[in-house]
Amino acid sequence: MSEQALKQQIQNLKKHNARLARLARDARSKLSAALDGTGLCLWQLDVPTGKLIIYNRRWGSMLGYQPKELNAQFEVWREHLHPEDKQQVLDAFYDHLNGKTPFYEALHRMQHKNGTITWVLDRGRVSEWDDEGNPLKVTGTHIDMTKEKQYEEQLALLANHDPLTGLANRHALIQHFAELKAIGPLCVAFIDLDDFKAVNDTFGHRSGDELLIQLSQRLRRSCPEGTIVGRLGGDEFVLLLPFPLSSLLVNSTAHSCLRAALMPFELDNGEARVGASIGIDEVQSLDDFVNALRRADQSMYQIKHTGKNGVAIGTTLISISRTGTDA
Repeated sequence: MSEQALKQQIQNLKKHNARLARLARDARSKLSAALDGTGLCLWQLDVPTGKLIIYNRRWGSMLGYQPKELNAQFEVWREHLHPEDKQQVLDAFYDHLNGKTPFYEALHRMQHKNGTITWVLDRGRVSEWDDEGNPLKVTGTHIDMTKEKQYEEQLALLANHDPLTGLANRHALIQHFAELKAIGPLCVAFIDLDDFKAVNDTFGHRSGDELLIQLSQRLRRSCPEGTIVGRLGGDEFVLLLPFPLSSLLVNSTAHSCLRAALMPFELDNGEARVGASIGIDEVQSLDDFVNALRRADQSMYQIKHTGKNGVAIGTTLISISRTGTDA
């Protein structure tokens, strides 16, 4: 081959190599864009050195870091694992490396640069072995699951909490009722506000909602530890008191809640006043939530029929308080 022909062949090879390099860069750019759009990071770990090859930039950005701000090393990834999840994640990873599981998978938390939590779903599999069967490379993905976990938490919150006040809703009250009943003595208090309709009529429903929010906060502060405070809807509230009916805590809590309702409410468009009729009864061995609530409701109506703003403890009228005085 002449020198001229050899130079031409070398030149052609260089052009071909440059073309392949452009195609590789273009393919990698498209892959990176596609992966970033899904919140997915593709990675490969060189097991002997601990070096990570990250095929797109999502890995660092998931944790709030700029490109190249984090070193792509196994140790760096391990340092950012949440302390409470770290051992479980590493156990799952090494179980796969040691051949105990067909692949590595872990849903876990990682520590964000700003101190918050990022939820990540990791998946990986050994993709290359040495001549002795030892793992050389692991290829896998990180998927940012933070939004999904937040959505799950919001659903759980809605499933068990009143959306306006944040108190336990009926579903949660039924669950707490069963748990507390199995532990020991339990009383149910039914609270129905007096004159709440006048607040809605005078100040508007938005102000009525604000009053309910303020009252829910007062009720929480008025109840001893262990009490479950819930809202059935409208202006009806329920307390699950883990004490026998004879306990002084039942009486004192009921009157504290009554005072909380009687105190004026400062709203955006004025001062509002309501009252409360409270009925309490002890849960019996055969009671479910509905039956126990019905008896507390019956006790409450004794107050409604005798002037409102009071407390009835038990199936008969034991105590009434009007504007802070006992009768």
